[in-house]
Amino acid sequence: MLNFCSLYSGSSGNSLFVKSENTKILVDAGMSCKKIEEALSSINEDVSSINAILVTHEHSDHIKGLSTISKKYDIPVFSTKETFDAMPTQTEKLNEKNLKYYKPDEKFSIGDLEILPFSIPHDAANPCGFNIIEQNNQISIATDIGQMTKSVLNHLEGSQFILLESNYDTEVLKCCAYPFSLKSRIAGCKGHLSNMMAGKTISYLIKNSNLKTAMLGHLSKESNFPELAYQTVVNELIANNCNEDTVNLSVASRECPSKLIKL
Repeated sequence: MLNFCSLYSGSSGNSLFVKSENTKILVDAGMSCKKIEEALSSINEDVSSINAILVTHEHSDHIKGLSTISKKYDIPVFSTKETFDAMPTQTEKLNEKNLKYYKPDEKFSIGDLEILPFSIPHDAANPCGFNIIEQNNQISIATDIGQMTKSVLNHLEGSQFILLESNYDTEVLKCCAYPFSLKSRIAGCKGHLSNMMAGKTISYLIKNSNLKTAMLGHLSKESNFPELAYQTVVNELIANNCNEDTVNLSVASRECPSKLIKL
């Protein structure tokens, strides 16, 4: 049994929940402790039962509530050394015994979950996505991706479910109120993934892997819309001769938990 729920996903804050038969983890804690407590309560879960928090990278929309939650509930935090070093304000508040280090492409276990972190192209110290495995079930979490590389794509193969970034629409980004420097960063090779590239990636995985369910996440509030992200991905599936009915496609909300995905 492997279950997934996006508690919050978007440019304003991210926190994801994964549970197996015996283990419960959060991926990122980019909202306040109170908001994460409320989100978990709405799906009948309690923060006190969380076994670990995985950190993808040090940007504020992924770590805002990290130290508060870890200290309040005595939860271990797993991150790369470079990421811990890049968020000193959070790291200094954590109990030393709860600082747990991982390295990209080195598997480790939390309870009955096997975790494989993998490097992603983003403008952070040592950012990672994750494959989370329980027996024959595997899910992938991959956001904050400036470009879809062969390495990232290889790591996504074999997952029945992915939470994949679909951050911006190219035309909306051009016209939005962001300054040119920020637009360039977002669309750059260490920025974020567009709706179109999310669609191309999902199309590839449908044809070449075991993908059954995909959730689009980390949408920008200024340069995207949920309906636009969804339709762009569907259009890419059709353009790549993929039957859209073969994958269960949804969009994660920035404001409230998603439906529970069960594998």
